Amino acid sequence: MDDVSFADRLNEILGTAGSILWGPFLLIPLLLGTGIFLTIRLAGLQFRTLGVALRHGLIDRNDEGGAGDITQYQALTTALAATVGVGNIVGVATAIGVGGPGALFWMWVTGLLGMASKYSEAFLGVRFRTKDADGHISGGPQRYLSEGIQGGFGKFLAWFFTIAAIIASFGIGNLTQANAVATGLEDTFHVDPWITGIIMFVLVGTVLLGGIQSIGKVTSAFVPLMIVIYIGGGLIVLGKHAGEIPAALGMIVTDAFTGTAATGGFLGATIIAALRMGVARGIFSNESGMGSAAIAAAAAKTTHPVRQGLVSMTQTFIDTIIVVTMTGLVIVTTGAWEGGADAAGTMTAEAFSRGIGADWGGTIVSVSVVFFAFSTILGWSYYGERNAERAFGLWASLPYRAAFTCVVFLGATTELELAWTFADLANGLMALPNLVGLLVLSGLIARETKAYLDFDPKLRAKPEDVHQFLVDTNNPWRSGA
Repeated sequence: MDDVSFADRLNEILGTAGSILWGPFLLIPLLLGTGIFLTIRLAGLQFRTLGVALRHGLIDRNDEGGAGDITQYQALTTALAATVGVGNIVGVATAIGVGGPGALFWMWVTGLLGMASKYSEAFLGVRFRTKDADGHISGGPQRYLSEGIQGGFGKFLAWFFTIAAIIASFGIGNLTQANAVATGLEDTFHVDPWITGIIMFVLVGTVLLGGIQSIGKVTSAFVPLMIVIYIGGGLIVLGKHAGEIPAALGMIVTDAFTGTAATGGFLGATIIAALRMGVARGIFSNESGMGSAAIAAAAAKTTHPVRQGLVSMTQTFIDTIIVVTMTGLVIVTTGAWEGGADAAGTMTAEAFSRGIGADWGGTIVSVSVVFFAFSTILGWSYYGERNAERAFGLWASLPYRAAFTCVVFLGATTELELAWTFADLANGLMALPNLVGLLVLSGLIARETKAYLDFDPKLRAKPEDVHQFLVDTNNPWRSGA
């Protein structure tokens, strides 16, 4: 009984700390403010270059002549694997269940502004990447904070991020995701969590043995499939409720500025509630500003940091503007949002069931949760491993992979309320040093971005031309770095 009481008390303390960290006076204004600042400083980069970035990342897929461990497309899908997760299903429902349909509007705003933050951290990840003793490329906030910001302050920020990222990789990147997979399979297909744990232990361990190349190959095939399945189910629902879409869009926009009246099980929400929930859940969903995606971006084959930064920027667009929008519209058009906050856990499944039928609707959502959560485990394994190497040296790679794989089994077979609370806190602690770093290094980002896009606005320059550009501008970065 004492153990239970201690766990409950610890969960309460961590929950309070997390509420302060993710509250309206710290991380939310810092994340949103950084996105606004970078959007202005980069002259609306995410709006000016989105078409070019999508083409380069999804159609060109590879930056011929660039050095790196994986292709640009694999770096994109690895980052998407870690980002498109349970938050895109349950997180959206929670935002709408508490803040009303207007919360979705603020999720859009957060995503659009967050694209500037995602571009910036990916740019820096490549700009300051290095080769380790094994010849593998390594980069991310754990490197660019210490190398881009001179002196003890930069080193402090880098170590702060490194420790938080290692902790977060075992929490939000592993325990909670494995638990979501096991719960989904048990609820829908009655699979014993122990069986799920053993299968995941084998699958994750097999993939991780191959390192980032293996992760990149799996996610490049796996991620598009899981997104297509989920979006396909959502389109079927919206097709059957096409007549409600205009009214739903109108409600989303107007409620963002007027609040939402009580109806059904929904208790009503103010403008502040819509804003707070939309921003908080939007940031949690796309991870823009947290620095995690920069670790995958750094491993990409690219001839210039701007090129990979633009590809990585599309991750936030896909996550928030496409996947989150699909979830939100399905919830609003079917009327499932009226169930309120108490129904948030099952709201998306209820919405899909109303549109497709109880059997197929619930199954699509459950399978999507499994896919999204499993892919998140793979993406976060790489993030954690790179930070473990940074903290302890290259020898830590194999022990980290072994420990990470074992924790997958633990997550699948254990109740984890405390782990969810701790994971939220660790995620926020990752974002703090990274956001400070983005602000401090914004001048470098803006200057080199403008110079490169003036030279190659369509991202069509050949490797030899990019190399000559770097020489002519006396830029110390080279694609072989």
